[in-house]
This record gives sequence, C-alpha cells and structure tokens, in this order.
Amino acid sequence: MAKRSKQKKVEPITDPNDDRFETLSEAEQLELLQKFDPESNTRDLVGVIGKIVFFGLLAFSMFQLYTSIGKPFTAYIQRSIHLGFALSLIFLLFPARKKPGVKRNKVPFYDVILSLLSIGVGLYWPLNMNELILRVGRVSDMDLIVGILAVLLTMEAARRAVGLPITIISGVFLVYAFFGPYFPGFLAHRGQDIESLVQLMFFTTDGILGTPISVSATFIFVFLLFGAFLVKTGVGNYFNDLAVVLAGRLTGGPAKVAIFSSALQGTISGSSVANVVGSGSYTIPMMKKLGYRKEFAGGVEAAASTGGQIMPPIMGAAAFLMVEFIGGVTYWEIAKAATIPALLYFTGIWIMTHFEAKRVGLEGMKPEEIPNRKKTLKKIYLLLPIIGIIVFLLLGIPTMKAALLGIVLTLVVSSFNKETRLSIKDIIQALVDGARTALAVAAATACAGIIVGVVVKTGLGLSLANGLVSAAGGNILLTLIFTMFAAIVLGMGSPTTANYVITSTIAAPAIITLLMLETPDATVPVVVAISAHLFVFYFGIIADITPPVALAAFAASGISGGDPIKTGVTSAKLAIAAFIIPYMFVFNPAMLMIDSSVGEIIWVTATAIVGMIAIGAGMIGFWYRKINWIERIITVATGMMLIYPETKTDFIGLGMFVILVAIQLVTKDKNKKEKTVTV
Repeated sequence: MAKRSKQKKVEPITDPNDDRFETLSEAEQLELLQKFDPESNTRDLVGVIGKIVFFGLLAFSMFQLYTSIGKPFTAYIQRSIHLGFALSLIFLLFPARKKPGVKRNKVPFYDVILSLLSIGVGLYWPLNMNELILRVGRVSDMDLIVGILAVLLTMEAARRAVGLPITIISGVFLVYAFFGPYFPGFLAHRGQDIESLVQLMFFTTDGILGTPISVSATFIFVFLLFGAFLVKTGVGNYFNDLAVVLAGRLTGGPAKVAIFSSALQGTISGSSVANVVGSGSYTIPMMKKLGYRKEFAGGVEAAASTGGQIMPPIMGAAAFLMVEFIGGVTYWEIAKAATIPALLYFTGIWIMTHFEAKRVGLEGMKPEEIPNRKKTLKKIYLLLPIIGIIVFLLLGIPTMKAALLGIVLTLVVSSFNKETRLSIKDIIQALVDGARTALAVAAATACAGIIVGVVVKTGLGLSLANGLVSAAGGNILLTLIFTMFAAIVLGMGSPTTANYVITSTIAAPAIITLLMLETPDATVPVVVAISAHLFVFYFGIIADITPPVALAAFAASGISGGDPIKTGVTSAKLAIAAFIIPYMFVFNPAMLMIDSSVGEIIWVTATAIVGMIAIGAGMIGFWYRKINWIERIITVATGMMLIYPETKTDFIGLGMFVILVAIQLVTKDKNKKEKTVTV
C-alpha cells in the first residue's frame, strides 16, 4: 500500500464560532440566487409601480386559472395573451443589466416602453383575429412590424430572465434561416427572407406561438401554481424536518438529509439552483458541522438538488414538453418511465455519501439535533397533495385537471392545522408567486419556439440527425456519446427547457433513426421515443453540475465556501449514475417499465442497485476498508456489468460482487490501525 500522507482524526466541533456552524440569512440566499440564477435576479419594486406589477402577476394567474377551469381560448389568442403577460412583466421586473450598481427599486423609462410594446404584441392576435385569418400566408406592413417586435422582445426578455446562452442560440438559428444558401454541405438550404421568417415566427403555430409556449400556457403554469401553494403551506421546511427525522441519525446523517430533502424539494421546483439555495442553506452547514469537506458538502447538495428535476411525480418543465413532442403518450407514462432511473440516481448519491462518511469516520447527528419525531410525523398530512397528484394521474385524470385538483387538495389539507392554514392573503400571494415563477419559463419556451420554427422550416433537424448518424458511422453507442456531449454543452448556462427543445429536435431523431434501422418505415414505438427523449433530457439536466459551467455546483460552493470547480467535479462524481443510466435504458427498456414484465423490472432494478453499490465504493475508494486504485477499477467494472441490462453480464457481475465482498470482509481488519484519515 502506498505511503499515507499525514493524517488527522475528525473531531466533533464544539466552537459555535466555527464557520461550519454558519447558515445563510434570507438576504444572503437572495444574493446567491441572483448571482447564479437569472430567474431570481429581479428588481425590488415598491410604490405605484410595485402595485402595478403585483396586480399584473395576479391577473396573469387569474387568466391562466380561468382558461384552465373553463373553456380555453383558441390557440393563437391563448398563447399570445400568455406571451404578452410574460414579456410585459419581465421588462418591469428584470433589469437590463445585472451589475451591483444598477438601481433595483426603479424602472427606467425604456423598460416601461418595452413593457407597453409587449402588451401591444400580446393583444395583436386577439384584436385582429379575423383579419389575420383571412390573409393567412400574407404579411401586411403592420404585421411585419409587430412580428419583428415580437421576435426582438422575446429574445431580450429571455436574455434577462433566463440568460444569454439561449438568446445567442436563437439568434444563431435565425441567422442560419436567413443565410441558408451560404452554409456548406448538408447544412445548406434555400434560405428565408424577412417576410417569411416573420410569418413563421409570429403568424403560425410553428414559431414563438408554437408547442413550447403552448405547454407553458397550459400544463406548466398550473403545476407551478400548485408548487407555489405547496410552498405557502410550509411544506419546504417540513421536507427538511422530515428528512432529519428519517435520516439524521444514520451514518453521515446530514448528507443523507440533503439527499432526502432535495429529492422532495425537487417535486415542487424546476430549478436546480433554487433547490440548492433553498435546501442547501440548511443542509450544507450541517454537513460541514459534522466534518464533511466543503467541496463534498456542496457537491452532495448540488447533485441531489439537480436530480430533483428527474424525480417523479412532478418533474421539470421539460417533462411536459416531452408529452407534446413525443405525441400519443400521457404525462403519467413519462413519469412512470423516469421512476427507476431517478431511484438509481439518488441511490448512487446516497451510497457514495455513506462510504465517504465511513472513510472519514463520521457518524450521525446527535439526538438533541433531531426534531421531535412525533410532532414531525403528525404533519405527514402535508404530503397528501403530492400523493394526490400521483393518484389522480394513476386514475387517468388529465394532467392539467390533476394539477388543479392538487391545488384544491392543498387548500383543504392546509386547513387541518392552524399553523399551515392559508388565509386569503396567503392565497393571493401564492397566485402572485406562481406567476412570477412562470415568467422565466414563458420566456424560455417562447425563445425555444424560434429555434423549433427554424428547425421545422429548414429541415435542419433531419439534416443534423443524418449528419450525426453519419459522423458516428451508424454506431448507436457513438451516436449516444455525441448526443451526450451536445446536450451537456448546450445545457451549460441554459435552462433545461431550452436545452431539451434543441436536443429533442436535433439529437433525439438521430437516436430514433438508429434504433429503427431494421424497420425504418414502421411507426416509432412509444418505448423508442421515450428512451431517446429521456436520454437528451437527462444530460441537459446534469449540465448544471458538469464543469466548467456548473451553476448548481457554483451556487453550492457559495454556501459551503469551497472551491467552485472542485465542488463541480465532486458533484459530477456523485451523480455518476446520471452519466451511466441513460445508456442503459436506451439499450434495455425494462428500466423504463415499458413493455416489460414485473419479473424483468424487479431483476433490472435489483441488479442495478447492487451495481451502484459497487460503483459507489469504487468512486469513493472505500468499502469495508480503504481500497487501492486497482481494486477501485475492478469494483467500478463490476458495477458497470451489473447495471448493463443483459443476463450474461448480470451473472458475471454478481459473481464478481460476491467475491469482492468476501475479500473485503476477510481483509477489513488489516487497516484497523488506520482509522484516522486525511481530511
């Protein structure tokens, strides 16, 4: 064994001034969110303009509820009003510049003008519906002006509320559409003039008013409202208390609390950074207090919070887009397919935090640090709305109606206890908060519509899919690897929604093409479509914890005080399952619980969990004892064979796993003198 470096034992922390006890104040949490999460970087408006924004957000929610409960408007009117609300409020709430010196309590005159122009754009379809339908295919001078304004306002709103990457990407796609004949090889096309582009972008349902914003104006908004009502009941804090009660006493308790809490938080939030700041401000100081390294504490929280978006029953906004893009599937089918992969993802993080705690010699939380179990479990009814959503979806109730029933159930459940009961003021604030959360999603989906429109009009999706297949030489594994890198690169700094829209229109067709080589003219089976779309969905999400631009990890490092890049590397290592599992379910759909027997599903899940134990031990370098590099490589290889969905590799992997466990048990006592480790 290699010579060990100087070691020290991890001692319990008793000094209350130790920085590992420090937690973030609300102001510090907001500052961190504004730094790493564009959606939270808003003005603090008061006075008349503050009231205008407040009632504007309230009106936005009331409009959405009205169209959800009653008979919705036609597609053009529904989507354009949704767009008008979002754009006008974004220009009032989100400053053009994010620099510290910018005043956050005033709205400059030019943003007021942009907001008014956005209202005009949003009302253009409702006020001119008949004329626009009669001259379909022709663009008047006023249409041209309004269409250009719609595109520019959408891109600028997305830049402010979502970030620069999606604006740049949509701009590149517009340039590609206009200068098509000048592009080389298979990328060339006949090109589009200004009139054609404007017609496409704002006067058809293939551009800004296309499928992405349609999903935002229906499913996503109502689920965001559901999340806002849940938060008002105090369910977020309850998640933390419940996690501490269930996992706090376990080995390395605070890290497992972070995993448990973040998985639950992810069911009501679609933002990795918001999840990190919300639960991490509580869990990261606990992990540091126990003795976890700063980078490891931040990495655990970043990985767990990012996984919240793949956690059924309420996944990220992109999951609703998936229903529309695939077609012929329900949201429940998507959520069901994502269940086992999500289970394996969090299992992997849980296992690695356990082995890290064993390696460093950490124990659980002290009894006095654990909330009262009886009091905490008495509030378990707060989870009923989430359970209710699952039941509603299982019963086949339409997705949007299930979300509405979830809101009603939240109001009923909150009345069980005086502490959680929602007043009229709370309900109004929940409506406002839900609308505020929806602004960035609306901007992202509208901007993503620009990309989709160009892809559809120019045939770029098919061209790139064929190019990707050709570059990979028709090899499915190489195609998946190329797709993985594309999704991660596109996801660096971009919201999951926009990332998924791009990769699902460009990369997913390449995967489907290769999976359908034997029957190219047949209808694409649901299992093939879901596996391809979930593949790009997963890698778009984990871009938030993949260096060099890992926003969730950077936010976590802001709380832990650790090095941002090291925190990103640690979080990527902890989330290793997310880099492996998508490949597995593409090759074997049993992991997605589609067209598979109960026996197959149980076998695949069980062997994959055992495989994650081996991989976790190999990644951390500790099992029953410290393991050297050769053992680590063998251990990881064993885990890979168990996760790979094939009977032969499963049995070989199980055999190797038993042998490795036996060796560990026989030799674990040889390092008893080395109980202290480097921290």
